[in-house]
Amino acid sequence: MSAHPAQPAYDAFDPIFVAHEGGKLTVEATKPLRDRADLSLLYTPGVADVCRAIAADPSLATRYTTRGNTVAVVSDGTAVLGLGDIGPLAAMPVMEGKAILFKHFGGVDAVPVCLETGTVDELVDAIARLAPTYGGINLEDISAPRCFEIEERLKERLDIPVFHDDQHGTAIVVLAGLINAAIVVGRELPSLRVVVSGAGAAGVAVTKLLQRAGIRDVIVCDSRGIVHPGRTDLTHHKSHLAATTNPRSVSGSLTEAMRGADVYIGVSGGKVPEADLALMASDAIIFALANPDPEVHPTLAAKYAAVVATGRSDFPNQINNVLAFPGIFRGALDSGARAITEEMKLAAARAIAALVPSPTAEEIVPSVFAPGVSDVVARAVASLA
Repeated sequence: MSAHPAQPAYDAFDPIFVAHEGGKLTVEATKPLRDRADLSLLYTPGVADVCRAIAADPSLATRYTTRGNTVAVVSDGTAVLGLGDIGPLAAMPVMEGKAILFKHFGGVDAVPVCLETGTVDELVDAIARLAPTYGGINLEDISAPRCFEIEERLKERLDIPVFHDDQHGTAIVVLAGLINAAIVVGRELPSLRVVVSGAGAAGVAVTKLLQRAGIRDVIVCDSRGIVHPGRTDLTHHKSHLAATTNPRSVSGSLTEAMRGADVYIGVSGGKVPEADLALMASDAIIFALANPDPEVHPTLAAKYAAVVATGRSDFPNQINNVLAFPGIFRGALDSGARAITEEMKLAAARAIAALVPSPTAEEIVPSVFAPGVSDVVARAVASLA
């Protein structure tokens, strides 16, 4: 009989594990159950009247069930944080944490739904079959390139908002930060030369949103260098990037992309050599967003950049998705939106940026705890529904 694999050590008294013990969520009733009269209203026979009304007019479910304020946070655990493919059970703590953020910052009830992974067809079908319970679907930590097709097919199949936060939440907050960083260095967005390091979920979405905001010169790099049409090793989504980016037809490694670049946006991990940073234009902007270890340490980045941002909370300018997704869903649910459009994403980014009326090198985005962020984003989204 083979030995059991060694289990990673952990300390049950460690404050981290204590904070997670028993899970981080519970279910609470919104109506009192005090006596037989309450029972007859909340359950049988009274509930039958509500069921019949919804059967006759499905739109009433938004008013008379939790569907109108509930989002499913769906993952198959194949791309969790920087941990990779750790499976649905190990993804649960992250999805519970996401649900806490939804509730705290947006007043949205969110339910973790961790599925066994499968083919794109299987996951799309499983999520679509669960959808009647929810007013929106937040996809989370699903590996690329599967995540692109899953989101697109769900958007086609469902009449509720579907939002892959790893893509679009990241892109929205990056754009918000870049709007203000450009102000700090006295530049207009369309004039910037941008390098996006990472051609996965976040890199694709960041690139598309920056282009929609008017930035024309974007070069995308993956682990093999610049994404360009001459490469023969490109997946479908990278081929699309090759056809729509890199207007100066630069080829080669990240080093070639960094020559004269105004902006570096890292969403891939890895490390950027200091020599590459030295090739950037003066008054550069560096967003090194890998967590917990940025592609460029902020101290080093500050030698070459006028504005530096990371994904960490212990340095200035944290590019954190929580600035976006609670308000995005709050606005979509409140307005009855059936989808989250590109215009809504742009409006959300501009609304977040506007919350810092006088940006500085140390403050290009608001704190995640700044009051009213979700409300402002929700109004921006709802106005376009």
